[in-house]
Amino acid sequence: MAAMSTLLSLLDAFDELPQARALRELTYRGLGDAVVDVGCGGGRAVGELVARGVAAIGVDLHPGMVEAAAERWPGGEFRVGDATALPLADGSVTGYRADKVLHAVAEPGRAVAEARRVLAPNGRAVLLGQDWDTWVIESGDPARTRALIRARAERVAHPLVARRYRNLLLDNGFADVTAEVHTIVWTDGTCLPVLADLAGEGAWLDEQIARARADRLFLALPIIVATGTRT
Repeated sequence: MAAMSTLLSLLDAFDELPQARALRELTYRGLGDAVVDVGCGGGRAVGELVARGVAAIGVDLHPGMVEAAAERWPGGEFRVGDATALPLADGSVTGYRADKVLHAVAEPGRAVAEARRVLAPNGRAVLLGQDWDTWVIESGDPARTRALIRARAERVAHPLVARRYRNLLLDNGFADVTAEVHTIVWTDGTCLPVLADLAGEGAWLDEQIARARADRLFLALPIIVATGTRT
């Protein structure tokens, strides 16, 4: 439970940023009226889609996360399921969304193939997430910063999968595939939980805390967004 609470806090720190809200709005376009949000986490996207009149289903591998999402967003529908074996019928949704999840999936290619299976013809898939090897952080110790970023990347199964989003869609028969980068920028202390997760306690984090207090903090995360149409 403690680990899940920490993850929810990190997701909230990111998702509540105005830039992150604007990016979510962008990803909702063209998804149609029946959407699955894969790796739904705390359920925010499902809740926002339901508020727009969309029949949205959130799927997450972790039962505790599904329970938390249902409690946070009581109007949504949430199911426990694997990204590579979704609890949905063939062609049952018009939109598929996977946000900050494919880096944690053992076989991302199978997850994208599953997206094609559950999408109706002309349905839209949206994949988004960060490249875990690309953090831009101002620090007095650049070498230590690079080492921390690399170590954090090695904690996930596929830290560089966002670079492959476009090719994964193409390889699985999607058409009209696009890819673009949107950068989230933090300059205040709201990103300190993210930096604490990166580094843990110590001199490096202490410097970042001091920067936040002095209004001298800078963290930028490039988010890759790829879309495709199910043929």
